[in-house]
Amino acid sequence: MRKELLSTFVADSRFERQIKGLWPALKGSLAKINKPCIRKYCAACQRGDKHPAWILTAAQKGRRRCLYVPEELVPTLQQAIQNGRKLESLLCAVGPAIIKAYRSQRDRQKNAKNFASKS
Repeated sequence: MRKELLSTFVADSRFERQIKGLWPALKGSLAKINKPCIRKYCAACQRGDKHPAWILTAAQKGRRRCLYVPEELVPTLQQAIQNGRKLESLLCAVGPAIIKAYRSQRDRQKNAKNFASKS
């Protein structure tokens, strides 16, 4: 009954429709930083202006990793992070919804059994 309930819940619920549009998905954060370059006589760095760069921070095997991100990839990663947050929110809502569906189905079966035994 449990496997049937889970597959019925996923097939009949709006959950499947909601997750279809959430790709690509990513868990992490994207930050714009300003840092000096490696050139010794960079005019911008000597003025105190630093060069903008983007960093993606994400967990990998339990450790925090930071990766530099090319400017043209930033919009895609921002959308992926937003999708990841939505997906995580949906996943957190699925557990209580499955339990609610299970209890509802159990109560209907119990009521039907009681009704049949009284007749």
